[in-house]
Amino acid sequence: MEQMGVQRKRLMTLVTVGMMAALVFAGNYMQIKIPVALGDVTRVHLGNSMCLLAGMLFGPMTGGLASGIGAGLFDLLDPVYIVSAPYTFFSKFVMGFLAGLIARRAFQYEKKGRTAILLGAAVAGQLSYIVLYLFKSFVTLLLLGNDMQTAAVAIVPKIATSSINALAAVVIALPLSVALHKALARTGFSALMKAPEPKGWLNPVTGGLILFCAAAALVFFLYLSAGNSIQAAEDEKFAAMQEQIDTLESKLAAITEQLEISLPEE
Repeated sequence: MEQMGVQRKRLMTLVTVGMMAALVFAGNYMQIKIPVALGDVTRVHLGNSMCLLAGMLFGPMTGGLASGIGAGLFDLLDPVYIVSAPYTFFSKFVMGFLAGLIARRAFQYEKKGRTAILLGAAVAGQLSYIVLYLFKSFVTLLLLGNDMQTAAVAIVPKIATSSINALAAVVIALPLSVALHKALARTGFSALMKAPEPKGWLNPVTGGLILFCAAAALVFFLYLSAGNSIQAAEDEKFAAMQEQIDTLESKLAAITEQLEISLPEE
């Protein structure tokens, strides 16, 4: 019976991760894209609210995985964001994980204390994502050859849209988490929501995920850096060829002038 209980819990965890990842994925499609001067587009969307909701309902690991998987899949299916999918998995995982870590014991308190903890969890999770997102945007612009001042100016629109997304995410996730927790407490999902807090969240599973996320982020930045180096080398080669062409044209013009001839027009 105990073995069946463990297997059932694992199955429920997989179902929950898949279900919340689907909500995160769908929330990202509820969007308004806003073009920016440099870099990719920025967006106002509802994906972040689902990331917070996943963590606040089901805890750090389930919430983090659902957030990272759902948002990462969205990026993989959009040509604009496909290159940044690994970093998106990392940053969204952190958002869901942190929100879940803080909110884990919220429903053990009275309504007043519970609301304060859930609000803190939502704000902390969203702020962690904003910092990671703006850091990625800033470093990306630097790696693409922009100076620091230009990069700083270019991320201003992203600060505005990130703030709108953050406010919307907190406003949506907070009441939903309370309402859904009450409803889901009567279902088989209650075991996941009431799971005791582990003595230490840093274990081989979370450690491996952290290393994977860090490696994915590193690969993303190395890819950008390599692409920028290749582009710079090509630009330098093109500039040298153009200089040679200009020199030859100058010599040819001087020769035709001395010989008092004119070249046929194209």
